[in-house]
This record gives sequence, structure tokens and C-alpha cells, in this order.
Amino acid sequence: MSGETSAMEQTRSAEGPVAPRIRTALGAVLIGVVGLLGLTAVVLTARHGSVLPIDRAAHTWSLHHRPAALVTVARVVTATGTGVFPYAAAVAAGLTAGRDIRHRLAYAAGALAFLLLGQALRFGLMETIGRPRPAVGDWATHASGFAFPSGHATTSALMAGLLVAAIGHRARLRRARAAGSGRSIGTAAVAVLLGCWAAAVGMSRVLLGVHWVTDVVAGWLFAAVWLGLGAALIRTALPAHQR
Repeated sequence: MSGETSAMEQTRSAEGPVAPRIRTALGAVLIGVVGLLGLTAVVLTARHGSVLPIDRAAHTWSLHHRPAALVTVARVVTATGTGVFPYAAAVAAGLTAGRDIRHRLAYAAGALAFLLLGQALRFGLMETIGRPRPAVGDWATHASGFAFPSGHATTSALMAGLLVAAIGHRARLRRARAAGSGRSIGTAAVAVLLGCWAAAVGMSRVLLGVHWVTDVVAGWLFAAVWLGLGAALIRTALPAHQR
């Protein structure tokens, strides 16, 4: 009897740190899904009617508060949320997270596949909803396709999430080798900077007049859902020593 009790205690202690993280990830998924569904319903309702008041207000404000210098900066920022850069960042995240060559290559492939699949789902949602962008005459940069959810906002948030996860995992490996504990201030600072960058990319799309603000919010919510699902899957499927 005591042997069974000891085994159960060992199992609980091994799973204990993981369960709260799974609940946190699934909580983010739930919040993101509810928010995304609600926002999608509102957008679909107004798709063939007037623009949502919050979208109209943000768009009008951006048109009257974008001097040439700010537009130039916004174009530079928005360019980091598309093209080759996101996929290179996903590979870099995987290479950062791995303990050795084999794990680094596997993580890099997994991160790239995660980003590509997320993009495919986002594109499918965008084509299904088919929300028009603001008037072309208001654009201060090139854009294509439908508006909702914003591809730049989604991609930059996914990139930030992958990089934060990779850097955090790397920091945990280092602490484990050093038998240390606690959180690294440097890791937290990098996470904040990446979050600010992702937010800047999303808001640059509104400033440049190519997206409504609810497109950007939807992109962030979609990214939160996808990252939460990925985190929960990793915590559930991978052995503890590989997390």
C-alpha cells in the first residue's frame, strides 16, 4: 500500500508543474476563441452595412495623424511582419530552443510547420469572411486580399510567441544545468520587447490605412488561440525532459 502511495505521489509531483501551464494555455485558447468568435459575428453582421464605429474612429484618426516621417517608420515596422522574415524567425526560434543538433533541427522544422499551418488557417478564415479593406485612396502602403483578420498582426504575434517560448525554454535549460531557480530578468525583458514589436506591427496597419482596427485585434486573438493550442499540445504530448 505504501508503495502504491509513493508511486502516486511521484506521479503527481512529476505532473504538477505541467498541469498549471496546460490550464494557462487552454485558458488563453478559450479567451481567444470567445473573443474571436464574438468579433467575427460583429464583423459579419456589419459586413454589408456601415463600418463599425470603433473602426471608423480609428481609421479617421490615423488619416489625420500620420506625418510623412511617421509613415516612413510605419512602413519599416510593417515590413518586418511579412515576407521571409517571419519564417526565418520561426526557424531561429526552433534552433534556439533545441539542446543539441538533432533537437534544434526538429524544433526548427516544427516551428516552421506551426507557423505555416497557422497562416493557412488564417487565410482560410480571411477568405471565408471576405471583409473589404478601407478605401484604396486612404492607403499609405501596398496591400492585397481581404481584411479580416490582419495577416501582419497574426504573423507578428505568432513570431513573437514562438521566439518568447524558445528563449524561455533555453533559459530553463540553462537554469536546470546550473541547478538554479527563478525567472531571468533578461528573458522577461526580451518577451516585453517582442510583445511591443508585435503590437507595433499590428497598429502600423491601421496607421497606414490598410486595415480596420478590429482586423488587427482579430489577428492577435487568432494568434493567441493558435499559440495556446500549440503550447497545450506540447505539454501534453512531449515527455517532460523534452518540454
